[in-house]
Amino acid sequence: MQKPSKLELSLLIMRLATAVFLLVWAIDKIVNQGHAQNVFKTFYFTTPPPEILTALGAAQTVIVLAFAAGFARLWTYGAVLLMHLVSTLSTYGRLMNPWGPGAQLLFWAAIPTLASMLALFLLREQDRLLSIDAARGKP
Repeated sequence: MQKPSKLELSLLIMRLATAVFLLVWAIDKIVNQGHAQNVFKTFYFTTPPPEILTALGAAQTVIVLAFAAGFARLWTYGAVLLMHLVSTLSTYGRLMNPWGPGAQLLFWAAIPTLASMLALFLLREQDRLLSIDAARGKP
């Protein structure tokens, strides 16, 4: 077995850290629905019922776990990128005025996270370490 390259190791670390980051939010929709409803009310102008939040959380959990495993990389890496892009865009007002009323500088953490997800998507074929797709010989 060949020693993994620094690039492969770096991409694995980014993939797993991103998966943990996203799993917290996916599971939140299932176990802390009041919080999830407040997030939706504040940033998406809707308050989904618990059944919808459970379904969304379950679907996101499956996608994130597949992403963490390096499975169906084109689709799962694209899906997590899209999920986080939508989430980041929904906080547009907080990003444009980080010192305004009710602002929290922590919203800016979404920007480098989004950049790392874009890098993972662009480098998905090089992300081979502990990847189901790579083990199956898939690009």
